[in-house]
Amino acid sequence: MDNKTARLYFIDAMRAWAILMMLQGHFVDGLLDTAFRDNSSITFNIWKYFRGITAPVFFTVSGFIFTYLLVRGDKTGLKNPRVKKGIKRGLELLFIGYLLRINLLGILKGEIYTSFYLVDVLHCIGLSILGIISIYLLTQNRKKYLFSLTLVGITGLLFLFEPIYKYWEFTFLPEAIANYLTKTNGSVFTIIPWFGYAAFGGFLSILFTKFKNSNYLYPIAITTAAAFGLTLIFFSSDFFLALSGWTGIQLFADIFFNNYLFIRLGDVLVVFAVFMVFRSLMENRTLLKVGQSTLSVYVVHFIILYGSFTGLGFYGFFHHSLGPVVTISGAIAFMVVSTYIALRYEEHKVVIKGKIAVLGKLAFTQLETLGNTAFEFIKTNFLRLLRVFGRVKN
Repeated sequence: MDNKTARLYFIDAMRAWAILMMLQGHFVDGLLDTAFRDNSSITFNIWKYFRGITAPVFFTVSGFIFTYLLVRGDKTGLKNPRVKKGIKRGLELLFIGYLLRINLLGILKGEIYTSFYLVDVLHCIGLSILGIISIYLLTQNRKKYLFSLTLVGITGLLFLFEPIYKYWEFTFLPEAIANYLTKTNGSVFTIIPWFGYAAFGGFLSILFTKFKNSNYLYPIAITTAAAFGLTLIFFSSDFFLALSGWTGIQLFADIFFNNYLFIRLGDVLVVFAVFMVFRSLMENRTLLKVGQSTLSVYVVHFIILYGSFTGLGFYGFFHHSLGPVVTISGAIAFMVVSTYIALRYEEHKVVIKGKIAVLGKLAFTQLETLGNTAFEFIKTNFLRLLRVFGRVKN
């Protein structure tokens, strides 16, 4: 397999597109005045529809990339180095997800705000990576196709039964854990059903890996993705309504009335098809760097927009208060600034991490010295106090 096929540049381009869509989506949704949110406007509805595509594409691409790297090597099971790297990456995303929700002012007051426990996209992607690894390890000694069938089966189950479990509040669980399963407490994303998109991305990556040497890989992939995608978008709702009429099962009718999961899955497949069609045009160096630096871009945008650590962000100052012109101009500037800062960080990441490690080690040494000094001071003066009261002898 040649290097261009191995790298799958169109996937990096998709990830770049998704993160940029996420940036502008968060900015516009958070700052645009409610007076301008006109659902009768064609422009606003087009923007809202494409904003709804962003998260499914991001989750699917994340699952695709990780699984593609996981299965393409010769080693399997725990011997696969991608298992260890994946576990580390999943835990890292969980840690960063919580870190971004820390409010230092609250900690100085001795408080941890409830927003710290809310679950967002990083938590779910991190947990999705750990979930894919778990399925991979559980199916490694079985038939080769079991891993892929399990992934796509999980997608189907999570999407089919969403009308039932979306009402569960999981009150029997600690709130910090329940937040991964329900939006009742304010979580933005939950692992169910969003793991379904990551699992589906993993399923697609296995298909790509299996047919990677085929001369007709892209023609067949483009045609299949477009056909299935358009079918899900335009016909899945009617299919579930008909299925409800034939079987009398209310679940299928409930899916018909809120069929966003399958329609968005169709959108994802169409986006895949479009990016594969134009894959030869998607080798721009900057675009690919953005696609490979999505975590840094996400962290930077979260700090600037939502005010991580300090609570001072655009969202707090301009929440639902800007007009369309200012919002659109600001969104463009926000995307440029966030990606520029993130790319600059990526260029100097090794040096920055090295300096942070040195400062951390120095701070630890100073704290250790200070602790020892304080201990000796307390010990000496405590013994003197006891001698004054005759509680100990010299």
